[in-house]
Amino acid sequence: MNIKLQTRKIIRLKDYDYSTAGYYFITICVKGKRKILSTIDVGTRIARPSDIGLIVESSVLQISKKYENVSLEKYVIMPNHVHMILALQHLDNNGRAMRVPTLSTIINQFKGYVTKQTGSSFWQARFIDHIIRNENDYLTHWQYIDNNPMKWTEDRYYVE
Repeated sequence: MNIKLQTRKIIRLKDYDYSTAGYYFITICVKGKRKILSTIDVGTRIARPSDIGLIVESSVLQISKKYENVSLEKYVIMPNHVHMILALQHLDNNGRAMRVPTLSTIINQFKGYVTKQTGSSFWQARFIDHIIRNENDYLTHWQYIDNNPMKWTEDRYYVE
């Protein structure tokens, strides 16, 4: 009997502490690239959330409320994926040290909450992250999120 085990590609930066203070660009995709989160009028900057997309949007906005040391900088709900920039901080407003959750904890709890609210699990098992390294990198990803709906048909996640 010859059993071939499939190994998952490691997509996290080896030995990096994903609770480190900083900025992170996150992409969370829907399984099978199903377009269930929003619709986009091609050539516009407007992504209109579906009923599920409204729940996702509400949940995205809750991240900063659930984790006081995590701020949501920018986001967009695309038809089959979500992009966001999250900032993790180690100090509260009074300069006191705070325990920071890992990025995986934040995203997994977000996905779980959305699943519970919608009654359906539609997310891919993983998410994609990019550690933002400097101001130029931050601005590049900010503009990418801002322009993503307008460039939907050019997006790597685009399906007809």
